[in-house]
Amino acid sequence: MVGRFETGKDTVQELTESAATHIGNIATIITGAVRDVARETGDWLTDLIEMREAARRADADHDQPRHDEDRS
Repeated sequence: MVGRFETGKDTVQELTESAATHIGNIATIITGAVRDVARETGDWLTDLIEMREAARRADADHDQPRHDEDRS
């Protein structure tokens, strides 16, 4: 027959193992979410930089006279 002390120890051990497993799973979820947010933010900033550069090139192209405008 198992004594009270051993039953209590087993219960604490099971609770500790369960908590460690669940906390580890939660940490993995959070880590993945942070990674995904960082990736999306980086992609968005890259898009913004590319759009700004395209707008600058368009402005520069617009400011330069066309060859057929020089002839008129």
